[in-house]
Amino acid sequence: MAPVRSAFPEGAPCWADVQLPDVETGKRFYGDLFGWTFDEGAGAERGYYTAAYSADRAVAALAPLFGGAGPAWTVHFAVRDAYATAARVTRSGGRVITGPLSLGTAATMALVTDRDGGIFGLWQAGSDLGFEVAGEPGAYCWTELVVRDTARADAFYETVFSYAAENAAEDAAREGAVGDTRDGLRLWAPAGTVPSLTTAVAGRRSSPGTPLTGRFLVHFGTAELEATTADALRLGGEIRVPAHPTGYGRVTVLADDQGALFALREV
Repeated sequence: MAPVRSAFPEGAPCWADVQLPDVETGKRFYGDLFGWTFDEGAGAERGYYTAAYSADRAVAALAPLFGGAGPAWTVHFAVRDAYATAARVTRSGGRVITGPLSLGTAATMALVTDRDGGIFGLWQAGSDLGFEVAGEPGAYCWTELVVRDTARADAFYETVFSYAAENAAEDAAREGAVGDTRDGLRLWAPAGTVPSLTTAVAGRRSSPGTPLTGRFLVHFGTAELEATTADALRLGGEIRVPAHPTGYGRVTVLADDQGALFALREV
């Protein structure tokens, strides 16, 4: 995918960061795994936030763990108006944790939860659009939410982001299909579009059991799934869901060496 040069559409993931007990350990893990480099990090006013780069293009960030939650990746979604979207979150049964607050000319952001406490971010871009590259090895390429109560999740996110939504096609070979209904996958695309493989910005998958995480699972691209998985294990990570086929590529779910969950997707 070409470098990002324009604003992301409403409801599209535009950034991801991970909160970790030890940021320096995280830099070693993800730097070795994906070849990321890192800036010197912001000060206390920005929560000691450390940006990560792939070939000098911003792809993610690392930050010290805060609050009572454990190590975890958080996905941030592009919005035109962070204040209006935060208000929809609360009206829909979620809550606001932080913000909305201004980051100078860069953006206005908020950290919020859905009705079940799953954390995600809102990002109203200023000069900082978010990802500078996506959809290639070592960069963000997909996100999805796995839930037991699909109707509850659908009502919340489709109201908050005005998604165009459709259950994935039964015939995975059909053009634009992503998986099949047996996977319980629902496609979420920006309002005014037809949900498909090319237009979907996120997905919701059903689970009969307790999901691994209550928040969106961030997927990073890799050209060699087995080799990258082996590297993650060498670095102290763990496999949580072994490699399996999906309608959008083979995927493995891992925990890093501090316990934060993420997925590798073959691209």
